[in-house]
Amino acid sequence: MNNKVFGIVIGALIVFFVASNTLFIIKETERGVMLKFGKVVNADIPPGLHFKIPMVNEVRKFDSRVLTLDVRPQRFLTVEKKVMIVDSYAKWRIKDVSTYYTATNGEEVTAVRNMDQRINEGLRNAFGDHSLQEVISGERDQLMVTLTEKLNKLTLQRYGIELIDVRIKRIDLPEQVSESVFNRMNTEREREAREHRSKGKEQAEVIRADADRQRTILEAEAYRDAEQLRGEGDAKAAAIYAAAYTQDPEFYSFVRSLTAYRESFKNKSDMMLVDPDSDFFRYLKDSSGQAAGN
Repeated sequence: MNNKVFGIVIGALIVFFVASNTLFIIKETERGVMLKFGKVVNADIPPGLHFKIPMVNEVRKFDSRVLTLDVRPQRFLTVEKKVMIVDSYAKWRIKDVSTYYTATNGEEVTAVRNMDQRINEGLRNAFGDHSLQEVISGERDQLMVTLTEKLNKLTLQRYGIELIDVRIKRIDLPEQVSESVFNRMNTEREREAREHRSKGKEQAEVIRADADRQRTILEAEAYRDAEQLRGEGDAKAAAIYAAAYTQDPEFYSFVRSLTAYRESFKNKSDMMLVDPDSDFFRYLKDSSGQAAGN
């Protein structure tokens, strides 16, 4: 009985040893190559369960997910020879497993070192053809897209690596350059402010002149209308006076004299020097309007 159990255990161990050296699994997040005595015989093993010949075949597995490369900050010169310190990163993944293994011997450290060098060279060349203003402005996005496309062709061909994206995390300027940029930006903003103030004053003068013109027109039209109404009123008053005069000239003369008396004597502080025998007092002397003694 003991010999039988021992035999079963030995058999199970042998089966386990053979299976562990014969069967292997490629996960969905992995890429693999099969080697035969160091040479690639299967360049891209799909995910799943596979077989290999022990002691003959060797399987190398690599992460197929998108990885991040944090590029070391570097000092670059712009086209104006301005120094800037650029901190960037890149997104990449293995595209061609056979080329990747051949170029890097399957070592991610080697792949990262090669990409780091290529990205820095690409950034140096790209920034060297552009001004500092272009690098720190909205044109930088298009610059990174162009650089990514160019580097991706190189890394895919040489290392089997797809370079998905290259981005700038931060751009620092040396203190003297930062001060120069600040002064230039300050000067530019002051110039824009002067232009806006000048345009504002010009528009204000135009608006003010238009308002003065409209005011003059309105005053002239109002004066014209007032004079027209006043003339019409005077004409109607004259017509009324004329009609009243033709009906009873003596009564009309009497009313006019009373109005003159009221306007002349309404203020007690006024003083008048008038001949008592003048026609002005004719109705004060005789209500009939006839001068005394006539």
